Amino acid sequence: RKLIESYFQLIVFLDINLPDMSGLDFIKTIKNPPAIIMTTAYPDYAVNSFELDTIVDYLVKPFGMRELLARVRAVHRRYDQRSEGSETLPLSVGALTIDPRERRVSLDGVEIALTAKEFDVLHYLASEVGAVHRRETILADVWDMNWYGSTKTLDAHIAAVRKKLGDPRWIESVRGVGFRLREPQ
Repeated sequence: RKLIESYFQLIVFLDINLPDMSGLDFIKTIKNPPAIIMTTAYPDYAVNSFELDTIVDYLVKPFGMRELLARVRAVHRRYDQRSEGSETLPLSVGALTIDPRERRVSLDGVEIALTAKEFDVLHYLASEVGAVHRRETILADVWDMNWYGSTKTLDAHIAAVRKKLGDPRWIESVRGVGFRLREPQ
């Protein structure tokens, strides 16, 4: 219960359809708005709502409690990283260095060129070295929304990163669950 309460101190749930005005118009009246998860029955409106920086996610109605809590946890993780400044600190895993501020990756001092999404996937896995990251969580957090397509897009990005790192053992597949990053032994 305390965990859920702490999430709700940082996040506001707001419907686009309010009785007297649009939820989007209401947001513009708030000074220093918190993170907002927009709810709507209209998916097209939800996509347009990302134009406002304070809207960090959206849920299309109807949605279940598990989806709601997963979204809240994802927003909370992003908030924690930003508030601690950890998203700008370089991460090192053995000879691998990931610098999120400069968006550079190097292995044994040699820079590796990654696409933006490849970098995001690698940085996400490096945020908890050795931990298994579920496919659905990676897609939700790195792609920043519910992914309705195939999880094969994640597989393609993982394969590309493995190839560029020169050793597929950097990213281990955990069958039926997801992936983990660790230094090859």
